[in-house]
This record gives sequence, C-alpha cells and structure tokens, in this order.
Amino acid sequence: MTHFRTRGGSLRIRNGLLFDGSSAALVERDLVIRDGVMLDADDSALDGIAEIDARGGVVTPGFIDAHLHAYAVSLNLLHNETRHLSYVALLARKRLGAALRRGFTTVRDVAGGDAGLHTAIEQGLFTSPRYFYSGAALSQTGGHGDPTSPDDTLCFHGGPGLEIVDGVNALRIAVRSRLHGGAHAIKIMASGGVTSPTDPLKIPQYSLAEIRVVSEEAARRGSYVAAHAYSSEAIQHALRGGVRSIEHGNLLDEETARAMADAGAYLVPTLVTYDAMSRHGGELGMTSIGLAKNAEVLDLGKTAIERASGAGVPVGFGSDLMGGLESEQLHGLRLQSEVSGVLELLRSVTSVNAALLRNDRIGRIGPGAFGDVLIFDGNPLDDPALLWSDRRPRVVLDGVPVEPGFGP
Repeated sequence: MTHFRTRGGSLRIRNGLLFDGSSAALVERDLVIRDGVMLDADDSALDGIAEIDARGGVVTPGFIDAHLHAYAVSLNLLHNETRHLSYVALLARKRLGAALRRGFTTVRDVAGGDAGLHTAIEQGLFTSPRYFYSGAALSQTGGHGDPTSPDDTLCFHGGPGLEIVDGVNALRIAVRSRLHGGAHAIKIMASGGVTSPTDPLKIPQYSLAEIRVVSEEAARRGSYVAAHAYSSEAIQHALRGGVRSIEHGNLLDEETARAMADAGAYLVPTLVTYDAMSRHGGELGMTSIGLAKNAEVLDLGKTAIERASGAGVPVGFGSDLMGGLESEQLHGLRLQSEVSGVLELLRSVTSVNAALLRNDRIGRIGPGAFGDVLIFDGNPLDDPALLWSDRRPRVVLDGVPVEPGFGP
C-alpha cells in the first residue's frame, strides 16, 4: 500500500527562506501548495487561499523518522507482543500524533504496523504522519525478536511487532504474507539486540540462505530488506544476503563501511535510544542484562556515523524509542547534529530518508512534492537548538496546518 491520501489543503507561505532538502543555499521565495501538492515556484494563479507569513524564518520539508515503533508501548518486548492489538493500536494513534506534532510528517515503522492501521490513516480517521510499515519483524528462534527467557515455558510465536520464523520456506511465506498485506519493506533481526534477553549483541543471526530468500522475495515485489545489525560481522553477513538498509550499526568498522557503500546500502543510526535508555532505562524496567548491552553500544553510534559518512554511505535518521522514551525523539536530532553538523542532519531527515523510502514526493520542496513542510521561527543553520527546543516549528501536512493541540 504505497498510495497516500491527499487532504487537499491549499496554502501560500510567504517570505520564508526555503531549504529544499538537499542544497546548502536557502532561497527566499513564496511556496504555494494546491490540493496538498506543491506547485512551481512561479505559479501565482491561486487567489483567496490561506496564507502564512514566514518572514525571518526557514521553511523545510517535513521531517522523516525512518526507524519508529508505533506498537512498542513499553521497553519490555514480551509485554508489547502480548497486549491486545486493539489497545496497542490506540496507543499507536497517540504515539503517531505526538510524532507529527514534533515535525515528523512521515515515519517508517520497522517492526510493526499493518493494513488496518494504514487504512485508518489513509481514510483520515485520525491525524498521523504518512505511514510506511514493515509488519512484524522477522526473527530466528533465540534471536533479537524472541522475547522469552531461557527458563520460560511460554511458547511464543509472534505478536504485532515481532514474529519468530525459522527456515527458508517458512521465511518465503512470511515475506509474501507481509507484502500481500501492504508492507513497504521487510524487517529482519540480523544480530543480537539490547532489549532481548538471551542473544549476544555481536553474533550474526539467520543463515545466509535465510537472509537471501527474504531479500529475493522482497526484491521481486519492488521492496527491500531492513536489517537490525550492530557488529561488522553481522552487517557484512546481511549485505551478502542482499539487505539494503542497516539499522543501528553502532559497531561498524571502516572496512564494513566501504562494503556498505559498494552495496549501495543505507545506514539508519538511532543514537537517541541508547542515550535515553542509559538515563531512564532502569526506572522503566530494563533488566541488568539490557542495561549492560546498552552500555556496550552507547558511545559507538557516533563513530559509526563518521565511518559511514567517510565511506560515502548515505546516512539517514531514526529514533527507535520504545514506551515512555518516545518524548526523546527530538533529542535524536541534537545527538546526530553533534556528529554530522546541522546541514547533513537536515539532509538525513529529509532527502536521504526519502531516497531510502523510494518516494520522491516527500523529503523535498519542489513541484509535485506533497505539501508537508515545517516553518521555523528562525534559521536552524544558525541556531540549531530550534530543531529540538520548545520553540517548535509550525507543521503543515498536505497543505493543512496541524494544530499544536490536536488529538489525544
């Protein structure tokens, strides 16, 4: 389901400096949106439409979070996967609305989402960012997506965000099922993880044959695979299997960064989740095992970004915040800007993430793009704190200003 509804708003934004999603040069001109779509810069045919004066400010494309978990209602994986879907979906509505108010007009949910939630968004049943989803992430038994402890007697198969699937034939069916259900991409767990109870961080997960069949089935439908992976060994294993998007990648070395560049793969760093878990994980119920794993990767994500950028790997942006940590989303902008600088960060959350999602109607300002923009009261290139401070930008989705207090 790659189509999106257009609400049809028409709006003229006057006197702002426009960041188009790529160029370092800001251009002072009006921006006109008709029926939710941006027009050519010189098109002034619309009279009598709503106007916003952006004088003294900067207008950017709406931001894209390429690693969000709408269904991750807590830091406890087993809790998340065993709640009623009706409850999880209602919380997802709240989480998506909050992300939109922060300026994220598009999100990619990697480990959750389904056709029901997507259809509700498309039909305008609630106000949400544009929603790309993978469906439940695929995990091997005992992998990052297996939330059971070694001494559990629970027989866990799957829930709204995670599913255990072993073997080439079973994975082939699982991928086809997700794509039939409208999934934009397929998510696999290709290494250990912080919040899972039994798997070491660095060891690759899934055999090469298993990863390859996932990638082949996805490619046949014009889709791709995103892989949770930390270590260089796991990343290279995933690349050999045809994976296109590496999530996290904190333990990336220079050789593996070059391999990613050669493969045309993207890195989606998620710096803020480790920072937030280090500060609040204990009080939110993280185990001592999870906190120890988090400490292993906490300070290495920034180095991974430097190595990936140096090798020519496109670096996107993701948050990966679970449960009560979702309010930390904007701090992810601050952390990534400390590594890449503000201009590269702005590219990461707009044009780079749009290219990752293979959608040329988001992440840019130009004719034919969706009318999703942020209007900042100032210039983030001069005052980066505008990106994460309480001075939030005006959010416009499909040419319609989003009211700050909408929704739950």
